[in-house]
Amino acid sequence: MTSQIRRCAYSFLANIAEGNSKKHHKDRCNFFNIAQGSLVELDCFSEIAYELKYIDKENYKKLLELINKNGYLLMKFTKSQ
Repeated sequence: MTSQIRRCAYSFLANIAEGNSKKHHKDRCNFFNIAQGSLVELDCFSEIAYELKYIDKENYKKLLELINKNGYLLMKFTKSQ
């Protein structure tokens, strides 16, 4: 699970970077949508980790806060393109 969580996080960042390099709006939005999917996947694995007691409630809340903040920023960034 740790490996998958890392891949989600890296994918989120990499897809934003790659999308930002695209000239056409449709191409950019496609990569931003993939980044959003990676963030949702990260949210899912975070919940599983919490339910299985791999992380405590405090760390789970911090992680959710970061996921939600990054999701909000990605949404605002996507709309500005």
